[in-house]
Amino acid sequence: MKHSQLGKPTPYVDQYDASLLYPIERSIKRDEIGVPAKLPFFGADLWTAFELSWLNLRGKPQVAIAHVTVPCETRNIVESKSFKLYLNSFNNTKFESHTDVQTRIRADISEAVWRGSDIKGTVGVKILLPELFDREPVHELDGLSLDRLDIECQHFTPTPALLQAAFDAPPVTETLTSNLLKSNCLVTGQPDWASVQISYTGPQIEQETLLQYLVSFRQHNEFHEQCVERIFMDLWTRCKPLKLTVYARYTRRGGLDINPFRTSAAQAMPPNVRTARQ
Repeated sequence: MKHSQLGKPTPYVDQYDASLLYPIERSIKRDEIGVPAKLPFFGADLWTAFELSWLNLRGKPQVAIAHVTVPCETRNIVESKSFKLYLNSFNNTKFESHTDVQTRIRADISEAVWRGSDIKGTVGVKILLPELFDREPVHELDGLSLDRLDIECQHFTPTPALLQAAFDAPPVTETLTSNLLKSNCLVTGQPDWASVQISYTGPQIEQETLLQYLVSFRQHNEFHEQCVERIFMDLWTRCKPLKLTVYARYTRRGGLDINPFRTSAAQAMPPNVRTARQ
């Protein structure tokens, strides 16, 4: 992380520069939380870039929103500040059309997240122009809110031992949500706020202890993607569901939000729809 720009003064670069992207290997944290080489989940990280701008060939500024989908199988994630600096480098760069911008972002992010891997793939990139802005919905995560529970919280670093499930009762299928997930940036310690949705089939998870467990991330320093994978692995190993999906939507910072989605059963990605806090 010594070459990361997180927590450091950085020059403002407004001419296109793909070298600003800073990949971080996923395996570093996955080894720590016990994710095996054969991943027990599918999914992706859904990024939304709200501050995307460039110049057309006549020098007139253009603006757009970008949705970027990074598969969880990639070797690397992209450090978020480097992503923002990279997008800023488009600001005074001329492109013929938004499709050229889309193609460039797809190529650069794909190279960064697969860098160092024998496997090569592409990320998904969708560019929304201003005439489509009014179609962007706001919707809260569906499910039964755990936040209705009046609980006592004593743990503020991840405590998987809190998790309990009814192994001696018939399995259930349910979707639970909470707006109380908070963690901190691994490097800067700045707060990261999120809403989380947990869907599963299996032994019923004790809701009060699940909420206490989610609250226990409050003083934990880890990137968004890593927090969601930690939650998935703790639930997967301790509550032993037959199926499990964990989806978190983090509030934006620097014009970017990151929304990791992990599921044990292959399925379509959720629509990248922001919540009210995003």
